[in-house]
Amino acid sequence: MEYISDLSPWLLLLLTLVTALAIVLFSGVYFLPFLHRLKYGQSIREEGPASHQKKNGTPTMGGVMIVLAVTLSTLLFAPLTVTTLLALFIFLGHFLLGFADDYIKVVKKRNLGLRAYQKLLGQLLISLVTILIGRSLLGHDTSVWVPILGEMWDIGVLYYVLVVFVLVGTSNAVNLTDGLDGLASGTVAAAAIFYAVLMYGTDHGLMVFSAAIIGACIGFLWYNHHPARIFMGDTGSLALGGALAAVAILSHTEALLPIVGFVFVCEALSVILQVISFQTRGKRIFRMSPIHHHFELGGWSETRVVYTFWAVGATGALLAWIVVLIS
Repeated sequence: MEYISDLSPWLLLLLTLVTALAIVLFSGVYFLPFLHRLKYGQSIREEGPASHQKKNGTPTMGGVMIVLAVTLSTLLFAPLTVTTLLALFIFLGHFLLGFADDYIKVVKKRNLGLRAYQKLLGQLLISLVTILIGRSLLGHDTSVWVPILGEMWDIGVLYYVLVVFVLVGTSNAVNLTDGLDGLASGTVAAAAIFYAVLMYGTDHGLMVFSAAIIGACIGFLWYNHHPARIFMGDTGSLALGGALAAVAILSHTEALLPIVGFVFVCEALSVILQVISFQTRGKRIFRMSPIHHHFELGGWSETRVVYTFWAVGATGALLAWIVVLIS
């Protein structure tokens, strides 16, 4: 539709956000009862916080609503360039991995879902396709943008390792963050706001894609805020993590991602450090990992943890923007 390309970027951003939000809100009216009828409820781990046991049976796989909203909104408002389509491929590829994982857990009643190596193989395949298309169709070289200095550094073959690390690390980190009502939705929305503003006037496709993520996450919070009526599951968390990684890679801002996604970095590091400490010293660093459970077991209410982490996520996005301005 040619008229869409004539819209101002801010209007395009707003239309995308509102459309994605509306799709999630509307689809939830029908999707929630559907999941209840199928009895696709979340099984809460016994080793988790005792207060979470009351969430057992809450419908999961709500990420389908998010994916539907982001995909339709992007296809409707974004220019269908190779960059836009590659971002959607990365997003939908991680969605399929998450959906398969949730399906095995919920429908097949296998608590572990996909094996770790199966999930990793899927993520490596997505990474390989991303690298090949980036090189052959987008002309991406092996340079990375260095914040503060504002320079591009060619790191050679290490760039391909970086792409794999960013895709695998970010998708899994967001997945780990999705452990409290509204936690992942709010922190991903904060990161997506940064990227939507960053891409304004630079790449309308990635701007629209980021705006769609914002709208979908905000819409999902209507159903996912405490006490949650539905969980996004790996279906949503892996897809959203893949989406953030996609924007970072395609905009050459991989180095900003640890700042924008500071909460996700902390969540992933808490798990890694906990495992290393327990296996080498027989002692735990945190009461429980990921780190949001550490604060829960320390006496914080679930909503206090979530709101605090939202604030930290927003601060990370603001700091990243300051770095961009300095650069």
